[in-house]
Amino acid sequence: MLNTVLLACALMLVIEGLLPFLAPRVWRDTFRRVTELSDGQIRFIGLSSMLAGIVLLTVFR
Repeated sequence: MLNTVLLACALMLVIEGLLPFLAPRVWRDTFRRVTELSDGQIRFIGLSSMLAGIVLLTVFR
C-alpha cells in the first residue's frame, strides 16, 4: 500500500512539473491569474479537482 501511495505522489510531481518545464511563461501567467481569484473560486476549483480525481479513481479501479 505504501509503495502505491509513493508512486502516486511521484507521478503527481512529474505531471505538475510538466507545465513549468515546457511553458514557464504560460505557467507564470496562469498562476498570476489564480492568485487574483477569490477564496470561494479557489475552493470551487479545489473541490472540482478532488471530485474529478475521485471519479477517475472509481472508474479505473
